[in-house]
Amino acid sequence: MQLLDSPIGPIAAAATAEGVCLVEFARPERLEPQLAELRRWFGSEPVDGSNPHLEQLKGELAEYFAGRRTQFSTPLVYPGTPFQQRVWNELLRIPYGQTRSYEELAAIVSSIKAQRAVGRANGTNRISILIPCHRVVNKDGKLGGYGGELWRKEFLLTLEGAHRRAPQQAALFAG
Repeated sequence: MQLLDSPIGPIAAAATAEGVCLVEFARPERLEPQLAELRRWFGSEPVDGSNPHLEQLKGELAEYFAGRRTQFSTPLVYPGTPFQQRVWNELLRIPYGQTRSYEELAAIVSSIKAQRAVGRANGTNRISILIPCHRVVNKDGKLGGYGGELWRKEFLLTLEGAHRRAPQQAALFAG
């Protein structure tokens, strides 16, 4: 596992030999449950260190935050329930600079009435930014929830040109 710097705060990242399995904002209340899920799915503890996937991730995230990358090619490993997998796979289909509502995702993966289940699956995504859960908004276009805090979601959507308001707190980490 490595801690990466970003304009929106430190990001914890981990990878297996197959690909990146964690990209999470390094806040204990968010990171600890995600690490517990990694232990459950992979049967082992993440260890500090690097591998080629983490090196690729670092470069691609730097390009993304500089506005020079709109798609990631870093391999990802994201085990989950079949429903979570369907939701996360649909998140990967949301183009850079666009958003989808929870209702739209629910209609695609299951039933229009599954909005809350889609929201829960979205919230358990362990690979923030690359599996773009920040691109999911409320039906009325408002931001809704985000495990990385709403100001980060707003920053990411503004960076991608999908949200008009300027990010407020991102300047705190830009220095």
